[in-house]
Amino acid sequence: MNSVLEDNENLTSEEREARAVGRTMTTVGAAAGTAGAVGAVAAYGTVAGLSATGITSALAAVGATVGGGMAAGVAITVAAPAVAAAAVGYGAYCFWKWISE
Repeated sequence: MNSVLEDNENLTSEEREARAVGRTMTTVGAAAGTAGAVGAVAAYGTVAGLSATGITSALAAVGATVGGGMAAGVAITVAAPAVAAAAVGYGAYCFWKWISE
């Protein structure tokens, strides 16, 4: 998302400011998505925490939400921070453009 919202000195100051907000919020979204994924893995296991048993059972539980197993759980927890980063960053960019009009 940061490369999509990269700075360009030929743009208006409002657009450059909105892109800067979007880039900052992309980082915030990635951090929140990572914390959420780790928190979900720590909480959803049959054994709470980040032990081997807790992690594997939690990944299987997360994967079961989409009809899969542990591999699906890994895919979901890996994708969550990227999706959160893109959604938060782009949302903040659009919101900043909207309020600065």
